[in-house]
Amino acid sequence: MAKITVARTDESRYQVIVEEGGSRTEHDVTVTADDVDRYAPGVTPERLVEVSFEFLLEREPKESILSQFELPVIARYFPEYARTIRETLVP
Repeated sequence: MAKITVARTDESRYQVIVEEGGSRTEHDVTVTADDVDRYAPGVTPERLVEVSFEFLLEREPKESILSQFELPVIARYFPEYARTIRETLVP
């Protein structure tokens, strides 16, 4: 199982490190307050990013995840993203 580390680098940017299988990847993800409200109201941005990476890693290897992106881009590649994230994070 992959180890996912999320660290805020400024108001809406997060550095994500994914470690798995003796290697690691780094990603720069932008998450706005509107993104949090849209996908998982009441959840911290860090938690939303972590669960989003769990979602991505179930569908592709860490090396295939973009190195820099805005969170809503995930839904362009995976239409089920919004529904799955809400089901996972929103009671």
